[in-house]
Amino acid sequence: MPFTATVLTMFPEAFPGPLGVSLIGSAWRERNLWSLETVDIRAFSEDKRGFLDDTPAGGGPGAVLKADVVARALDSVSGPGRPLLYMSARGRPLTQARVKDWAKADGITVLCGRFEGVDQRVLDARGFEEVAVGDAVLAGGEAAAMVVIEACVRLIPGVLGQAESLSSESFEDGLLEHPQYTRPRTFEGLEIPGVLLSGDHKKVAQWRQVQREETTRARRPDLWAAHPAQTTAGHEPAKSQVKSAKLEEK
Repeated sequence: MPFTATVLTMFPEAFPGPLGVSLIGSAWRERNLWSLETVDIRAFSEDKRGFLDDTPAGGGPGAVLKADVVARALDSVSGPGRPLLYMSARGRPLTQARVKDWAKADGITVLCGRFEGVDQRVLDARGFEEVAVGDAVLAGGEAAAMVVIEACVRLIPGVLGQAESLSSESFEDGLLEHPQYTRPRTFEGLEIPGVLLSGDHKKVAQWRQVQREETTRARRPDLWAAHPAQTTAGHEPAKSQVKSAKLEEK
């Protein structure tokens, strides 16, 4: 059986969205390397009007998805050992390490919340992991679910074609990826760095490593502080290397 992503949502029509295009889409539709299924939570309401939410206990604005409705939807599809993910702004941040763990399973089940969220009791009772894709609040979990599914599916062997391209990507070793360039050589007065045109693979590799370290240090000091390159207090290995790399470009 291929890796299966199951989505519990009030809006199954939102899928596949971007999951149905490019290499990931063809890996699903044409090569059967993974599969996508949606479950309409509304179908599991026992209310004759189809209600699946109620007012928050203790008062307050909005509505909360009911535990029993979500449980019935989940119990209709969940497989043994499959990670259960609930997209939530208060969840633990999405990381590449977590994605790699989930991608090793035979699939994931993702719950998309709406309104003020989901009754905590069903999250606790069924063992959901709460996952946040960023420090922002969305109207619902569907867009976030697509992010998680794409991150997992692209790790499935054969989906992207070139497995070696994954090894130097952002977060794989705690660093962000280096900048990329292609033709034309000159664009609006800006040149491709000369070292990339030198044909010297060792210098190219060194330049890229320097760029990865400098980009991470500037943009994600949290990642840089935890990186093995920081072996001694105050050590900044990339600065002198950057100066050397810039001289080589000229």
